[in-house]
Amino acid sequence: MHIAFLTPEYPHVRVLHSAGIGTSIKNLAVALTQKGVKVSVFVYGQNEAVDFEEEGVKLHLIKAQKYKILGWYLHRKYIQNHLNTLIISEHIDLVEAPDWTGITAFMNLKVPLVIRFHGSDAYFCHLENRKQKLKNYWFEKLAIQKAKAFIAPTTFAGQLSQKIFNIKNKTIQTIHNGLDLHYFHNSNPENFEKTVILYIGTIIRKKGVLELPAIFNLVRQKHPGASLVLIGSDSFDITTQSQSTWELMQKEFKDNDFEKVFYLGKIPYQAVLEHLKEAHVCVFPTFAETLGMVTIEAMAMQKTVVNSNVGWAKEMIVDGESGYLVHPKDHELFANRINSVFENTDLMIKIGKNARERVKAKFDIEKIAIENIVFYKSLIV
Repeated sequence: MHIAFLTPEYPHVRVLHSAGIGTSIKNLAVALTQKGVKVSVFVYGQNEAVDFEEEGVKLHLIKAQKYKILGWYLHRKYIQNHLNTLIISEHIDLVEAPDWTGITAFMNLKVPLVIRFHGSDAYFCHLENRKQKLKNYWFEKLAIQKAKAFIAPTTFAGQLSQKIFNIKNKTIQTIHNGLDLHYFHNSNPENFEKTVILYIGTIIRKKGVLELPAIFNLVRQKHPGASLVLIGSDSFDITTQSQSTWELMQKEFKDNDFEKVFYLGKIPYQAVLEHLKEAHVCVFPTFAETLGMVTIEAMAMQKTVVNSNVGWAKEMIVDGESGYLVHPKDHELFANRINSVFENTDLMIKIGKNARERVKAKFDIEKIAIENIVFYKSLIV
């Protein structure tokens, strides 16, 4: 069996960008190859056209093309032709693509297409209660119509996407994103930097970062020595049209609080893991996700996570047992959960242990890979 992934991102030095989608695809791609499945990954929108292999996965970087008119259509047809050529020559059996922007709209592929609900623009607009551009919905709807079946990382994401796009008579299979637990191991969870709060993710409104200044202020009223470490790329803010969400965020901190805030930007992943080990508590007050890979990674490192309680999160964390679920707007409760972790090391250790056990039970890539293989085989004629 030969599976191909079409994606705008993948964690590799030659690829322009990578975030949660890229990480989840790599985790699955490598696990599939270890189980005897041939895997090719096509990364579009790149600065170069080159093919190479890493960890058993064949990577095809597709160079971005420039068009004077109809770029939205010709861009997709260019990718389609590239894919179809290799589908034939490399005997690819199935293509998986993300839902975001409807990249497979207008494509006629020579094998079944599966769309994984990493999060469409329509999905995020719904969760953020903002209007979507009609063109974007059209692209995503056309892509949905082209797909034979769908994979959702959470039941919540699958059901909401089904409702948004009015999907009928097509299978939507819930298969969680997986994690290679060998890379996420914390042998000394009792060693940490006291009262250090860690956020990892894009600095963007939809991830709830603009709620953190108020939450942090409430924490410091009780624990004035607390610090907040932020890791991730800055982003444009769609609400204010500001080029920097970080600049907006800075204005929300109280003067004394800001002295204890450390924004590290985007850093190498090995350094991220070290910060995870050192953190006392991890916070993810996001409004819009389909799953949230970084939450699972923190749990695997035996960290107590205070997470958003919106839909998908309830499939990751059992509140009060393997972490905490709080609505991002409930600043007081969010701060109280953080403070409770600061004040009870035994509780922190217990919840961290439970968190890793939950990741092992539900998100172990070894199990997840098998689930994907079974589903792929059911779609290949």
